[in-house]
Amino acid sequence: MKKILIANRGEIAVRVMTTAKKMGITTVAVYSSADKFAPHVLLADEAYHIGDPAPSASYLDMDKIIDTAKKAGADAIHPGYGFLSENADFAQKVTDAGITFIGPSPEAMRIMGSKLAAKEAVSKYGTPMIPGSDGSITDPKLAAEIAKQIGFPVLIKASAGGGGKGMRIVWKEEDIESQMDRAISEAISAFGDGSVFVEKYVASPRHIEFQVLADQHGNYRHIFERECSVQRRHQKVIEEAPSTVLNEKTRKEMGEVAVNVARACDYVGAGTVEFLLDEDKNYYFLEMNTRLQVEHPVTEMITGLDLVEEQIHIARGEKIKWAQEDISIRGHSLELRIYAEDPSENFMPGTGWLSAFELPDLTGVRLDAGYQSGMDVPVYYDPLLGKLISYGADREGAINIMLNALKNFKIIGVPSTVGFGAFVFSHPAFISGNFDTHFVENYFTTEQIETLRQGEYSELAAQLGLQIYLTEKKQLRIP
Repeated sequence: MKKILIANRGEIAVRVMTTAKKMGITTVAVYSSADKFAPHVLLADEAYHIGDPAPSASYLDMDKIIDTAKKAGADAIHPGYGFLSENADFAQKVTDAGITFIGPSPEAMRIMGSKLAAKEAVSKYGTPMIPGSDGSITDPKLAAEIAKQIGFPVLIKASAGGGGKGMRIVWKEEDIESQMDRAISEAISAFGDGSVFVEKYVASPRHIEFQVLADQHGNYRHIFERECSVQRRHQKVIEEAPSTVLNEKTRKEMGEVAVNVARACDYVGAGTVEFLLDEDKNYYFLEMNTRLQVEHPVTEMITGLDLVEEQIHIARGEKIKWAQEDISIRGHSLELRIYAEDPSENFMPGTGWLSAFELPDLTGVRLDAGYQSGMDVPVYYDPLLGKLISYGADREGAINIMLNALKNFKIIGVPSTVGFGAFVFSHPAFISGNFDTHFVENYFTTEQIETLRQGEYSELAAQLGLQIYLTEKKQLRIP
């Protein structure tokens, strides 16, 4: 494998190219008209224009990307995340064109791309799952019967897709029909698939996911967990590794379950198995993401592994070179997704001229970015500007390093989530580790963000938060 085309843009394209170059592999970028001078284009050894700014005319055009790979003489295509990364048809077309797809097989993607098919596949391993319907449902009366059996509240959920679309919480029987209609309509609109199912609603969950790797020789590994409970609109904004709530016994159990989920679909490559953890520390399989996750850097920081490098080795047909017992957790890592969003306006995306995007070199800080000062932030794509990652010997140290980095991060020209990140990392609930997926709705208000604007939040807040953390750590014996 001597040349890889990265079928993506932004920070993930830069991220993949950085590792490929380190491995001596030639990199090929594709770009839309809006990204002509983007960092991933400038970093690549070769770059090809593939269309207008709209994703459908560029980054989602399978045939253009594959034709470009052929033209460039690329041996492989890395899809990154988003866009076509979990599109089984694209993976099949790439393979049929005689090009290596750096990811799982199309069949594995199809199985795990359907929540119902995934549940069926993993059931043979006795995987813990949230109580609910065995298959898709269209009859409100049947849904009501299932809901009464498992107990309200319940969640009506689209089988395809994610990101909170096609999802409705139902608290009482008389609302089943109307909420089903809405969930089905939204699922059809978002995913072209109206299949929905019913499951028990876990009221105060933690969102825990396990990184897995599998090679073409039947070797499966997990690389510990990531805590992803701080979310807005059902989408992650802050991640960390390891989680504060897992002990070694539960970590080992969940890791083994995650590996079996990968086995259930003959998985190859890097993937993520997601779980919900309830208040009683019971865990349930949620879904599997068949790609590299946005938050993969925190796993890299605590293990020393390069997950993109591992992906490439596996795609080459090589065996995983290390045993499960060879890796261990070292230190603690946090990640903040830096979005061009205004937290005081319900995280409304913003666009404009990025006159400043600057972070000084700091110990224990990593910035994976797809933008730089002097660039335009267009309206066509996800508003993720980059990811700020901190690493410390322990969680307290990682929080301190993150807060210092946020204080020194200068972003001018578009709104950003830097101030929001400062709010979260200095909040007593986060510092204590006592939070769940409702953190934002429980604690965040627009008034608070006004006092935590970039460069303006108080040192006292961080000091007070850490004092609370140390007190609660001693009382709760948080590892």
